[in-house]
Parts: sequence; C-alpha cells; structure tokens
Amino acid sequence: MKPQDISSTSKKRHRIAVGRFSHESNGFNPFVTTENLLEIQRGPELVEHASGSTLAGFVEALKEIDAEILPTLSVNGPPGGFIAHQTFLKLLSEFLDRVEGSKPDAILLELHGAMATTETPDADGWVLAALRERVGPSVPIGVGLDLHAHLTDKMLENATICIACKENPHSDVIECGVKATRMIVDVLKGSLVPITTAVRVPMVLPGAGETNAGPLFEIHEKARRYVANHKTIADISIYNVFRCVDDVGMGQVVTVITNGRDKSATEVARTLGTKFWDTRDSFRDDLLTVKEAFDRIQSGSDMKPYLLADMGDRIGAGAPGDSVILLSEALDHYPTVTGVLTITDEQNAVRAYETGVGAEVTLDVGGHITPGFRPRRIAGRVVHISDGQYTLTGPLGGGELGDMGGTAVVLVEDRLFVVLTSKPTHSHDPAVISSQGIDISKLDFVVVKSGFHFTLNYRGLGTPIFAETPGVGYYRKGTLPYVNGRFWPEHPVELGDLVATTFGVAA
Repeated sequence: MKPQDISSTSKKRHRIAVGRFSHESNGFNPFVTTENLLEIQRGPELVEHASGSTLAGFVEALKEIDAEILPTLSVNGPPGGFIAHQTFLKLLSEFLDRVEGSKPDAILLELHGAMATTETPDADGWVLAALRERVGPSVPIGVGLDLHAHLTDKMLENATICIACKENPHSDVIECGVKATRMIVDVLKGSLVPITTAVRVPMVLPGAGETNAGPLFEIHEKARRYVANHKTIADISIYNVFRCVDDVGMGQVVTVITNGRDKSATEVARTLGTKFWDTRDSFRDDLLTVKEAFDRIQSGSDMKPYLLADMGDRIGAGAPGDSVILLSEALDHYPTVTGVLTITDEQNAVRAYETGVGAEVTLDVGGHITPGFRPRRIAGRVVHISDGQYTLTGPLGGGELGDMGGTAVVLVEDRLFVVLTSKPTHSHDPAVISSQGIDISKLDFVVVKSGFHFTLNYRGLGTPIFAETPGVGYYRKGTLPYVNGRFWPEHPVELGDLVATTFGVAA
C-alpha cells in the first residue's frame, strides 16, 4: 500500500478521518450484543466525547499539528457476547459511507482487536478489509489496538500500521493514539515507510497478565531496549490474545514495525516470541478462594473497602455479570460484613424499578445468562432507582458515558446493596456505584467485575483482592469449550520454528 504523493501539497493541512469500532467479544457469553448495548457517537460529537481512550489520543495529536479532523463514527461498548451480525453490518456501512464521504488523506481508527459477531470471529479484520476496499490502496490507515487484540493477518494486510497500547492495566491508551497519529503523519510526509514483521506463538497466558511486574514486565522491558537501540524500529507491540476468543491462529503476537525493510526485525520478533514460550510456566495468577477472600474482608486488617475482583464473571472480559456466587457467600456465611455488588438482570431490575423506592421485594436474582449459573433469592428494600446513566471518572475512559439501563438498588439485610442493572457495564469505574447514591467508604467490600483496570480507576479508594470464581470471564484449562483455537496450555502443541511474516509496501 503506497502512501499518497503529497509533494505538491506539503503545505496543506492534513485531512484525517478518525473513528472507533471497538468491542471485546466473549465467545462463551451467550448474550448477544445488540445496538442498544453500544455507545454510538456520530460526526462532531465523536470529538466532543473523546476522553480517556486511544481515540482521544488521535484527537489530541491531530489538534497539536493543526490537522483537519474528519470525525466519522464511534461505536463502543462494554465487553460482552458476540455482536449481532446485522447490527455490525449496519454500523459498518454507515462508518464506510462517512469515511468515503470525507475524502481523507489518511484514516485513524481505534479498534479493540477482539471484536466478533454472530457470523465472524474476526470482525476487526472484516472492518479493515472493507475499509481498504472502499478507500483504495493509497490512503494510509493507522490502527490503535488493545494489547489483548486477536491480531490476524487480515488486519495486518489491510492496515498501514497497527500498534497496541503497552500497559495492563491500560494506563497508556491515550499515548497509543498519539503515537499512531504521529506515525501516520510521518507516512503522509514520506519520512516513514512502515514494514511490519510479525510472529505468532501458539499459547495464551494462564495468568500474570499485568505488565508492571513478572514475566510480562521482562518481555516489555526487552522490547523497550530494542526500540531504544535500533534506529530503524518505529514500534514493537506485544499482543496477549483475548483468551475468550475461539478462532484459528490464537496466540501471542509480536510485531516489529521498521522504517523500510530491516532484516534484524525478524530476529527481534522471534527472540521476543520465544521468550513467551520459554517462560510460559511462570504465567500464573495467585488468586484467593471465595472463602479466603471473605475471611480477609471480615478480618478488616487493610484499608477498606476491599475491592473484590470477581474474576470469573468479569464484565471487563465479556462475561454477562450475572453471577451471585459472592452475594451468596456473604449472605450465607458472613452475616456482619457490609458491601455492594452489581448483577446484570434486566427482568428483576425492571421489576424493582417499577415497584419504586421504599418497596419491599423478594426476587430471584442473577444466574439467568451464564451457562451453569442459578439465581439467588433475596428479600430487601428498594433504596434507589435510576436510568443507569453515568460518566466514567477515569483515568481509563474518564469522561466517557456509561449506561446500565434501568437500574434498581435493593438493600438486603440492611447491609448488602444489590445493584440490579438492565445492561452489563464498565464495572471497573467507581461511578457505577456512586451514581446510585452509594458511599463505598462506609462499606467493607465492593465487588468489581474487572480483573485489572479497576486498580487504575479505584486507586486510593480501597484494597484490591482477587477471587477465583466460576464464569466465562476467566481462563482455566478445560473449562471453556474451545472448538477452533489450538494453543498451550489447553492443547498439547509444540512451538516449532517461529515463522516471521512481513506486511507493507516494501515487504
């Protein structure tokens, strides 16, 4: 794909289209994501609402260079089940029309990289292939991705550059957008001819997913040294595939983007990829049992509230958010602890909402979506109702809008706040709770259906602890019904020789 010849128009403002088509789709969540579960902004409102995201990084960097920003369409939403394919096609058609109508010099697009629909496991590749067909080979396309992207050849074949954020929790998403913008502008100027060299390692990370310590820190630190010491390397991105994808070619991916062809890129990519395999047994999480977690909460020896991560039912990993495991433990075995948790349960949220504040209700909540889960009967008083609208406080996603749908809070035994939501939502942010009139500082625990990102947005508000709970939001060997993916440790695969593939005009 050749960049445009801009030699005769070098003094013109760059006209760059920006957009977002981002969703992390859990293949084991049976609840289909429809349009009403997505946040959609069109045209100028896309720029107005860009905050705490890779998209915001695009906007920030383009404003700095006085580029003409051409806002198209932003489709975003909390992780969940597959997107309904017809919804996807409808929104994609609108996005393509908006891009084509803007006649851009280049395009910047935020994708998650693990978006799937009811008909394709590689919706991100579909978006990029359709976009490339619509705008032709000469328009540079820059993509900012989540580091948990399921990076496919189709994505790399149709984008000029793909780079990922480098931190988990994702504290650097804005920086990712800024860097992608600068690289695309360099492509337009002719000072960067990006060649991407990629290797794929057939394994997922059973644990140790944070980048600030452990094996991932070591791999990223090695990558940073390569970038610092090789003048031709523009970016190294390391993709820890979303473990709840079920597709061929699953695995860790390392990409090395060089300015022009550089033989050393293959060695660098293979070295980093091999490091994953050689250290694979060190990728382990040290989680508490549910009992251990509540024993610690009851002991109260740390800063309260305890921020209790429900790892199996993580909405942040695309689970439905309908587990009642932690609720049942608190009700049945810990009669003095106080806390709050959310449960995705539209039917009972509406029922409690309609009965109104002050009403006494008995409900069989949760357990209606995730295979194998069962509801839990509760009796309590409705203490708050709302439309479920809130604004994330950040830093991850801060300023963006959240939507739980019709929401009702039921206070059980005068100590446990059960927040019944009509939609799954961004549970990593304290605004989910504070928007419902609940003061977490007075509670013993807050259940967060998030694995890592809540440690950013709840920083300083409590003590994080992590519980090994059932559900489709956490990988354990043998518990998720993979059909297409083959990878270690789920399958007895061998590494073999890592194949390096190159993408780009000079490849």
